[in-house]
Amino acid sequence: MSITRDKLEMYLNDLLEVEEYDDLGPNGLQVEGQSEVNKIVTGVSGCVELFQKAIEEEADTIIVHHGIVWEFERPVYKGGYKERVKLLLENNMNLFGFHLPIDAHSKLGNNAVLANILGLKEREPFGSFKGNKIGIKGLLDNTAEEVFEKIKDEINSDAIIFPFGPDIIKKAGIVSGGAEKNIKDAVNQNLDLFVTGEVSEHIMHYAREEGIHFVAAGHHATERFGVQAIGEHLKNKFDVEVKFINIPNPA
Repeated sequence: MSITRDKLEMYLNDLLEVEEYDDLGPNGLQVEGQSEVNKIVTGVSGCVELFQKAIEEEADTIIVHHGIVWEFERPVYKGGYKERVKLLLENNMNLFGFHLPIDAHSKLGNNAVLANILGLKEREPFGSFKGNKIGIKGLLDNTAEEVFEKIKDEINSDAIIFPFGPDIIKKAGIVSGGAEKNIKDAVNQNLDLFVTGEVSEHIMHYAREEGIHFVAAGHHATERFGVQAIGEHLKNKFDVEVKFINIPNPA
């Protein structure tokens, strides 16, 4: 089965409510390719290796969380950036990028899937970025060791854990990716655990002094769930072929 690029674009923009977000770059179609979509590859970040693998899979459309157009950089067409664009244009491939919308979606987003993994109940929006609520907080009733084991088993075995909170975790917050600064929101809202992707040196001291568990489970690791969930959704919705390709990244 296939769908048109325009239909897919309209559907994704509506599903992910792209107009609601003040983001770091454009969400949606970033590079226009062929008009018919027969096979979709999903991945975390738009990079040469992902595009090469998508070509090997004979995909015509790629959906990523981290696209190739950002307001904070003005890339020139040389080196890796030139190769990315060249691969897409020469193979007439569509590239869709959705940043904050894939973090924040209440059912298919990175944080929603992470909340499912941890078993958060009575969920509420949590953690702002540029005025957008992108994370989730909720209730738990598990020992810290149980939660840490689940994170290592199902999210990232190399997660960095600062275990300075209570033995029983009752309240937890999650913001995928590079959201270490949201630990202050977690402390202000009396959470027992905050899970994100990245960490800086000073966070350990802050977590210890404030008595909260902090987990940096990897930027890539915490943000590979949303594109997979969206891919499965599209597969079921439109009966189109979809494949997730993971490009390992320890960061």
